[in-house]
Amino acid sequence: MKDSFFEEVYRVVSMIPPGKVATYGQIAAYLGNPRAARTVGWALSSLPGGMDVPWHRVINSQGRISGPPDGRRASEQRAILEEEGVA
Repeated sequence: MKDSFFEEVYRVVSMIPPGKVATYGQIAAYLGNPRAARTVGWALSSLPGGMDVPWHRVINSQGRISGPPDGRRASEQRAILEEEGVA
């Protein structure tokens, strides 16, 4: 079941257009499991290399990037979002 949920997360996240974001909770609710926001995060952190899924367009419920702000992944996410015009 985990694999199919992760695949659904990847499918939904792939539909987020450039310059837009969604929260982990919004993705979970869209998939019919509103309490699975953390699992959405796990799915994105487990994203296999080479998949073209815009993981960077998913943020937390406070409208912020999750994880340590001085971490490499957070810096990368911020830079990509800024390139797409997200403040």
